[in-house]
Amino acid sequence: MVKTIITAAMTGAVTPAGFNIPEKPVDIAAQVYECWKLGASVCHLHMRDDEGAGVMDPVKFYQTIKAIRSYKDCDIIINCTSSGDNRVSDDSPYGNACRTIHHRIVPGIEMGTFDAGSFNWGIPGGVFHNSPNMLTMLGKLYQEKVIKPEFEIFDFGMLRASAEYLRQGYVAAPLHFQFCLGVMGGMDATTKCLSILIDEMHDLQASGKLPHNCTWSAFGTGRGHLPVMFSTLANEGHIRVGMEDNIVYGTDKEGKKIMATNMMLVERAANAVKAYGNDIATPEEARQILSIPPLDHEAVCKALDGVTIEYIEGEKEKLKELGTTYTIEKGMGGK
Repeated sequence: MVKTIITAAMTGAVTPAGFNIPEKPVDIAAQVYECWKLGASVCHLHMRDDEGAGVMDPVKFYQTIKAIRSYKDCDIIINCTSSGDNRVSDDSPYGNACRTIHHRIVPGIEMGTFDAGSFNWGIPGGVFHNSPNMLTMLGKLYQEKVIKPEFEIFDFGMLRASAEYLRQGYVAAPLHFQFCLGVMGGMDATTKCLSILIDEMHDLQASGKLPHNCTWSAFGTGRGHLPVMFSTLANEGHIRVGMEDNIVYGTDKEGKKIMATNMMLVERAANAVKAYGNDIATPEEARQILSIPPLDHEAVCKALDGVTIEYIEGEKEKLKELGTTYTIEKGMGGK
């Protein structure tokens, strides 16, 4: 039986604060636990500041991961973003350090995003910087920390770029792609665009530029959520759902919007996987599929207990020595 991995993208950095989005570490962790019980085997984490804007705060990542692992029966895979605050997406030494500090000092992170190129995010909006300098550093860090890269692909050229990072040894096979569809500046959330990405991946594999053991997942934002999800299942991919990507569940008989929750979206995805005839991958099975080491829950908890918030705050403070223009822009996603 085919196993399908469900990723729950809990919060995001751009989705406006409010709605049913968990913002505090304890609330994010509580919803992760509920989504795990419904079938999610991976949780994708962003953090929010006190105003609801996306923030790369290692303290909040630490508090969230520790809260998730406090659920002793929950073995969900923890995937943390490297791009959760537009105010540090500037390819500066300070910005790049802010984007990666949690991967460097917080235990328990098993996967991390690797956004394989830069583009204009929204109109109006800003530039989503992912320079070769940033990505080569990130790839080395992930290999050092044994963190599985999740290559976020917003356009098919990013697939070619991923192949080059692999060729030069900055990342290691097997690769896992997340096809991110619907962001203005990237490819649209349509089944046609998904097919283009799948075909490009297969072409790169046929030419020897990508290995044949790549895995992939996909999501569509907004109204593209369901068409992309069903097309992904039909093309033997894995799926991602959650409030980061879509805040509307559907409409009622009167045409009024039904607002979503993470749990509603995961439950619908789980039902779709089963209706299609696939099995929902458990976290243990997902680790095998993704070539992630087995979870040693006790060791992770011990490592988390060995880290203090005071230590993390001290490491944050050291980053200021690199210089910062953090407050120039308003954070995205705020109230």
